[in-house]
Amino acid sequence: MPKIVIQNLHNREIYTNEENKNLLEIIHENQVDWMFACGGKGRCTTCRAQVQEGLEHFSELTAAEIKFKNMDRLKENERLACQCKIQGDVVIRVAEENKFMHLNYSN
Repeated sequence: MPKIVIQNLHNREIYTNEENKNLLEIIHENQVDWMFACGGKGRCTTCRAQVQEGLEHFSELTAAEIKFKNMDRLKENERLACQCKIQGDVVIRVAEENKFMHLNYSN
C-alpha cells in the first residue's frame, strides 16, 4: 500500500490503494486542504507538489505537465497533483507560493 508523506504538513501520512485516482483526489479524500484553482484540469500550477523522495513512483508526465515544464513553471522535482498518480511511497511538500493562510505548516 503506497504511502504519501506531506513533509511540511507535520509529516502527515496518507495510505492508499487507489491506483486510478490522481494525487489531488487522494489528498482531498483524506481531508487535507490542497490548493487547486482550475478545478483539477491541469490548466494552472496551484496544485503543484514538490517531490522530496520517490519521484520514480510517479506516473509519466502528462501533456499539461510537459507544457508547464517547457514554460519554466514546473521544476524537475515538481508534479501537478491533479495530473499524476503514484505507484509507491512518496514524500512531497506544499509549494511555498501555494500554501493556504488557514493551515499551520511545518518546516
